[in-house]
Amino acid sequence: MWSACAGAVAMLMLLPGSQVSAQQKSEVTLSRQPGIFYMPSHIMEKNRLIEKHAASLGVPGVTTKWINLSGGGAQTDALLAGSVDILNTGTGNLLLLWDRTRGGVKGIVATSAQPMTLISRDPNIKSIRDFGANDKIAVPTVKVSTQAIVLQIAAAEAFGADQWSKLDPNTVQLGHPDAYVALTNTQHEVRNHFSIPPFTFLELKNVPGAHVVLSSPDVMGGPLSQAQFFTTTKFADANPKIVQAVRDATKEAQDLIRSDTKAAVEIYKEVTGDKTSVDDLLAWLKEPGMMEWNLQPQGTMKFAAHLFKVGTLKTMPKAFTDYYLPVAHDLKGN
Repeated sequence: MWSACAGAVAMLMLLPGSQVSAQQKSEVTLSRQPGIFYMPSHIMEKNRLIEKHAASLGVPGVTTKWINLSGGGAQTDALLAGSVDILNTGTGNLLLLWDRTRGGVKGIVATSAQPMTLISRDPNIKSIRDFGANDKIAVPTVKVSTQAIVLQIAAAEAFGADQWSKLDPNTVQLGHPDAYVALTNTQHEVRNHFSIPPFTFLELKNVPGAHVVLSSPDVMGGPLSQAQFFTTTKFADANPKIVQAVRDATKEAQDLIRSDTKAAVEIYKEVTGDKTSVDDLLAWLKEPGMMEWNLQPQGTMKFAAHLFKVGTLKTMPKAFTDYYLPVAHDLKGN
């Protein structure tokens, strides 16, 4: 992915007068991936919360356009190309873009930190030590997605610090919906998926033999922000009230999920077209870790420390405030 977008990074940094140079905008384009992780964004879209909060901050007439992309790699390419203003995706992509652009991309607020779960339908794979050379693991983006990097951290813990990349050759790039379809097909070579809700629960429910190999809280020692809004500092500097509106809208959406979970689930179903029953979704949201809807980033500095140690990040941040915009600096993140 990074070799493919290196030119786009250079364009972002060196051509401030080009189309990627942000100006104050009235239509804001945002992207996200599939899954319950992104429920706050579905509520924000349905209830026009960014528009509402922008107007309350003195910027009336703002409109939003939401784009669904299957992986963080596609989203970051879109941001660097200037076709998307704000992303809602994983920690790995945020840190890598912050580093590659020398601080030209930063977070706004986190949105969710639900568990990611490595699921296998192979009865021979019960732990991370059981993966052989031909056992494929689906992740949204190889090497740089949050799942791929958590897998590296788990490999370092299981096999030794110098073996952090041991399972990189096993990973294949599939969006979560496609990975779920692969697991349901007994003839498909992909029998393992580092999954997010609702795909985690769908696989455990519908795929014969599906079982948990590991989960992100086990690896990280607690919640890890998997979804957050981030943008270019050029866009943020040109649109400070829209950035504040994103924060305010995110908090309102998160508050709705906590206070009226059923209404939030119904909005999620309407916007996404997810056919899962309301009862199933409500039951899943009662599972451990499934109500981690927080503005503050969680677990991201441990994540950054791994990336710096293995040389993926050239700069080690001193605190999450290095890669988040000032709009988030009052939060107690880590």
